[in-house]
Amino acid sequence: MYRICLRALITLLLLVPLALASDHGGVSSRAFVDGPWSLVQQGTTGVSAMQLVVVSETSAVIFDKVEHNPLMVDGHIAWGAELNINTQTVRALNLTSNSWCATGSFIGNGTLVSTGGNPIIITGTSGLQAVRLFTPCSDEMCDILEDPTRIRLTSPRWYPSSARISDGSMIIIGGSMIGGFANSASINNPTLRVLPSKEYQRNLGFNGLQIPMQFLQDTLNANHFPIVKQLPDDTLFIAANQQAMIFDWKTNTEVLRLPDIPNGVRVTSPFSAGSVLLPLTPENNYTPEVMICGGSTISDTQNVSTISAETPASAQCSRMVLTAEGIAAGWSVETMPVPRIMTDLILLPDGRIMIVNGAQTGVAGYGAPGAEIIDAVEDSFADNPAFTPVIYDPSVAAGSRFSSDGIPASTIARMYHSTATLTPNGTIMLAGSNPNMDFTEMNSTIKYPTEYRLEFYSPPYMSQPRPSYTGLPAIVDYGSVFRLSITLPSNAKDVSVVLMDFGFATHGVHMDQRSVKLVSELALDKKSLTVTGPPTSALYSPGPAFLFVVTDGGVPSFGHRTIIGTGASPPVNEGAIANMLNKTSDPSAE
Repeated sequence: MYRICLRALITLLLLVPLALASDHGGVSSRAFVDGPWSLVQQGTTGVSAMQLVVVSETSAVIFDKVEHNPLMVDGHIAWGAELNINTQTVRALNLTSNSWCATGSFIGNGTLVSTGGNPIIITGTSGLQAVRLFTPCSDEMCDILEDPTRIRLTSPRWYPSSARISDGSMIIIGGSMIGGFANSASINNPTLRVLPSKEYQRNLGFNGLQIPMQFLQDTLNANHFPIVKQLPDDTLFIAANQQAMIFDWKTNTEVLRLPDIPNGVRVTSPFSAGSVLLPLTPENNYTPEVMICGGSTISDTQNVSTISAETPASAQCSRMVLTAEGIAAGWSVETMPVPRIMTDLILLPDGRIMIVNGAQTGVAGYGAPGAEIIDAVEDSFADNPAFTPVIYDPSVAAGSRFSSDGIPASTIARMYHSTATLTPNGTIMLAGSNPNMDFTEMNSTIKYPTEYRLEFYSPPYMSQPRPSYTGLPAIVDYGSVFRLSITLPSNAKDVSVVLMDFGFATHGVHMDQRSVKLVSELALDKKSLTVTGPPTSALYSPGPAFLFVVTDGGVPSFGHRTIIGTGASPPVNEGAIANMLNKTSDPSAE
């Protein structure tokens, strides 16, 4: 691994051939399975899917904002549910704090941690400092754990982002102290926080508490849900508004301020773009390259009442290789077939990216009566849904990377508060959309009502003979070698292994989404595959992963779940926790 700082210049000559061969590891004529995609509308979610995360091989967790969903739990309205992906059955989860506009990440032991939210209360306590824990189980008895007397944020956070870092902890970045259409100096929370609490920077007075971050002041007013990517050199890529940087979380220092997003495009809420770290592979030396698609050129200082829901979003996709040479070259720019705001970028196991959901005009958000923007569609601040997904292939030459060939258009508008995710069997699940103050009936006259319907896109590889395997260890440590017993289609040739984190999806942001190709060797009899675990914890942070065996033509197996690392909980510092509890108040007691 290299580090993005002065020492990177020493290795620059070694990296230049990789960086210049193409935008990402060499232009190829890689072939994929041809044929039509399929789309089915199947099942409902119980609560509207504002947040969506796959937690096992068969289930996903959905969080909503507190509103009048038809699903009930423990005598009150439910705003959380566990969905069986295969049967589409739903089990209510008993959240007691409001998860409206929270973030989420898994930590090293496989527990899902949801943080932040909104102060509206039906039961329990305000969600602004909430920490919610969910550990997947096989007996369908697991539920949300909340204990604000012991586990809480040190300050309120609405619209924060998060990432799982190299020791298996969760870093939480930014947000506001209270809700609003956009951030501002009066409500900004320009800090980061690590869970579990850390002792680092104790000498600066931040022992277990939030730590200031200048970048979150520089990027006002449009820096809700900042884009955060863990990089293979153990730094973070962070983007907000029109700016981006490389950040060292261990020392709380800005390593390098990157060139601004091109052409005046803003990329974070309420001008929400989609983003992804392109697949990391041995062939590209695990060189990170970030891509950001969509957003808006509307000014972040413009009065909300003068913004129009009919203003076109941006069709720009910007890519940057995060090496010294790539940063010096700046952003490369491509144009999507249609503009998009609030779009989701989904990594596929075949190395391509699906661009789906969102709108072609307007901005993210909705308004109460008297707080509408120009041309608002009822409450919605956006219009003209982007019904047809686009596939982006980074392995071919620029100019040929976007295609919607064979992909049917949806008829369901996936607007504000919609989500999407890859599933373990290789389909793409679409859910949510609710640009309204509260639950709105489907049969109402509202143009964009509350959506509970699920959709599943099946790429052409789903209809092909697919590889299968057994023998995946429950825990795969770094650099460990293990053997899979595999069954390949009769015509299969090249075989690779891809490790994926599907991410925690909300507001077009996918916390921790990642694709890492592992080193593997196929036996001569093609009946077994020897695989080596990720080389470092910065390349793939300790925590859950789904492993796909992929044959030539990009046909994946089912993605079985494992834990990368040791499976242990992240490091805990009792002194830092004690200091946090001493310096902060229990929100449930207020």
